[in-house]
Amino acid sequence: MSHSLTAVSSTAVEDRVRRSTAPALNQQIDRQTDANILHYANALPEVIAERIEELDREWDVERLLEVNGTTVALAGVVLGATVNRKWLILPGLLLPLLLNFKLRGWAPPLPVLRHFGMRTRGEINRERTALLASNAGAAAS
Repeated sequence: MSHSLTAVSSTAVEDRVRRSTAPALNQQIDRQTDANILHYANALPEVIAERIEELDREWDVERLLEVNGTTVALAGVVLGATVNRKWLILPGLLLPLLLNFKLRGWAPPLPVLRHFGMRTRGEINRERTALLASNAGAAAS
């Protein structure tokens, strides 16, 4: 898959996640991101670089849901094959939910995760881009 198609796909999922999130939660997350940007706007370049590294390590909501969902589904397959076939209900439930998340941007834990401030990759990148710009401005001064 080409990089440009991956970027479009990622953006599409992010848009669906934001559409599936209550507007008040999106606004809360946006305000926190803006506050983070303002907090670091006049910081030393080393502090900004450290924050950018933190942002690079931050897990977005899509990654969290996909990794945790597939891990539990895989555990269900292994347990279903080795312990009891009833464990196969886990992948039977989780895989359609993950498909729904990829197609519609919604999954049952999404509202809770967004309530706790889990951001999309685009929301994280918005902060990262602003900090890179302020760091570049500081370096040019």
